[in-house]
Amino acid sequence: MGQIHRRITILWLGLFAIFASSLLVSSCQFGEQDTWTPEAAALFSPIPENAPVPEDNPMTEEKIDLGHKLFFEPLLSRSRVISCNTCHVVGAAGIDHREVAMGEMGRTGPRNTPTVYNSAFLAAQFLDGRAETLEEQAVGPIQAHVEMDLTPEEAMARLDKTGYRPLFEQAFPEESDPFTFDNLAKAIAAFERTLLTHGSRFDEYLEGNRDALTAKELLGLELFQTNGCAGCHNGVMLGGMTFSKFTHAENKGGDDKGRYEVTGRESDQYVFRVAPLRNVALTYPYFHDGSAATLEEAVSIMGRSQLGRRFNQEEVDQLVAFLETLTGEFKVVPHPQLPR
Repeated sequence: MGQIHRRITILWLGLFAIFASSLLVSSCQFGEQDTWTPEAAALFSPIPENAPVPEDNPMTEEKIDLGHKLFFEPLLSRSRVISCNTCHVVGAAGIDHREVAMGEMGRTGPRNTPTVYNSAFLAAQFLDGRAETLEEQAVGPIQAHVEMDLTPEEAMARLDKTGYRPLFEQAFPEESDPFTFDNLAKAIAAFERTLLTHGSRFDEYLEGNRDALTAKELLGLELFQTNGCAGCHNGVMLGGMTFSKFTHAENKGGDDKGRYEVTGRESDQYVFRVAPLRNVALTYPYFHDGSAATLEEAVSIMGRSQLGRRFNQEEVDQLVAFLETLTGEFKVVPHPQLPR
């Protein structure tokens, strides 16, 4: 009888071990499935290795080098103090952290500085979308009275006096007259197309690393997807491809009516380009007027004004935790040696 009892005990222990193992496997499989949201892969994409390049402005080392210098060149402002990098600081996530940008003589416009990083992937440039390309955008601030305040003729005359002409000839060797304002724009745009941020944890997640995000960050991603945020903030940049009415701006009764100032259409009042969310944890303050100081504040306002949803503090924290996973790696961009 003792041997029989021992055999029965061993049998039951064996069956229990098999049952426990199957539970463990099932729970692991469930855990994997529970931390992976296939919807995310359909809605979002990792930042590509390279930016799209237009046929009429191919990338070359000489052109990128020229654009690098021009981006840091203060001679392109009337005071000879302000450069592109003054507002789009490459060492500060491509912005100046001011509520609104400050230009010549301390003059300010009505809008916050958008980041230059990854801007090559946007459907349109400027918060009102008035420029379709980086080339078109590059020359806008140079000529704007509140920003750098120079005419194209003045800008090129200054560059000619300081030895830039040979650099234009090297960057555009096929052209009979390479020293032009249009080519200045092409060179700056070529440099800006190198300002990409790869290696975010969210991209790792999209590429299949299911352990890249924490449980809290995954809850934030779920909230982001199920509450309508992803309806506008999707794709490579999680935004930046469409325009939308910003009811918070409308309710504030601000003077800046957004895209209306470009199109003149009444329906475009208080319409702005949907903000891209790449590196958003670093690009404070937020909104077109810089009126939200923190990401927590911005998330709360967006919930109320755009979604009709009041996120509680736990939900705000989870959404912010997810948004922080969008921060990529910034390569070091040194100050170039300028011709003098």
